[in-house]
Amino acid sequence: MSSGQQQLQAVSDQLQELAQQISALETEVETLKHQQSEIDDAVEALEALETDASVQVPLGGGAYVQAQIDTVEEVIVELGGDYAAERDRDGAIETLGRKREVLDDRIEEIEAEIDDLESESDRLEQQAQQLQQQQLQQQLQQQGQPPEE
Repeated sequence: MSSGQQQLQAVSDQLQELAQQISALETEVETLKHQQSEIDDAVEALEALETDASVQVPLGGGAYVQAQIDTVEEVIVELGGDYAAERDRDGAIETLGRKREVLDDRIEEIEAEIDDLESESDRLEQQAQQLQQQQLQQQLQQQGQPPEE
């Protein structure tokens, strides 16, 4: 394998690695956006929920039970890191809003990282095209044909 072919293979390997990183980051963004949607749904439900309302409560495993809301002033909100706290309705909405902002910030960071990786990928694709062109010119010269302009 010539040095040009080795360089081209190295660039190709780097492009494949970048594509995998971009794909993983895009998947992470989709997961975070899904979490944001769940937060939005929870906030909407808290704002609309009234005392004595009837709701379906998930038990897990796809099972639900019908329940009556005694009060909407005692809401348990996950804080992260397997911690939760009891909040009043407004406090729960505020806590969920902060969680959504953290997700917004993380999505922005990841999208900036994706942009950087895509720029690097574009640069490597141009480099690969140049290497391919150089190899073609070398092959033509070796065959005694003038390079194409």
